Amino acid sequence: MRAMILAAGRGERMRPLTDHTPKPLLKVAGKPLIVWHLENLKRAGIEQVVINTAWLPEQFEQALGDGSNYGVQITYSKEPEGGLETAGGVINALPHLGDEPFVLVNGDIWCDFDFRNLPKSITELGHLVMVDNPEHHPSGDFSIRDSFIKSTPALTFSGISILHPKLFAGAEVGFLKLRPFFEQAINKHSLTGEHYQGFWTDVGTPERLAQLSSFLASDNSE
Repeated sequence: MRAMILAAGRGERMRPLTDHTPKPLLKVAGKPLIVWHLENLKRAGIEQVVINTAWLPEQFEQALGDGSNYGVQITYSKEPEGGLETAGGVINALPHLGDEPFVLVNGDIWCDFDFRNLPKSITELGHLVMVDNPEHHPSGDFSIRDSFIKSTPALTFSGISILHPKLFAGAEVGFLKLRPFFEQAINKHSLTGEHYQGFWTDVGTPERLAQLSSFLASDNSE
């Protein structure tokens, strides 16, 4: 299985930290956010990784190279300035992802979810890892019933999923978000999910970055 890390966003809410550093390259507990994902993927035996870039793309190649330092092989999927949003970025990268299901991870989250616990294969269009609603997103995104994702909001999408390329069948590269594709799959009864109750955070503000640093510091001191 291959993987893609979404890393093209500008990170407006993280400014001024992201004025000179892409958000996934911001360091927490001594290493960039995106490196935590690379290490997690490697532990799960996933070594082919696609990273999409738009904001300060040269910094990713300078920091990560070809991925060999982390035991993976990185392919960069470059996007125009401003990026293509989440689904647009995936569709643009599909030539690098092959015809089989792949892991998709948001580059600006941190979660202690072990990628080795993801399904080894899926028969549906996708599988989402859902988490409890954080304070900044109390309404949630979707719910789970009998292992299938439903449109009724109850839980928050973690930014970790396995998706089949067929989810994007017929779609052309453009500025497109993932949610409409998820909703189409829900309507086809073809999107499964699981509820993870461990530690998760969307590192969307400097305050949350500081909170994550504190969490990891206390976790390592125990």
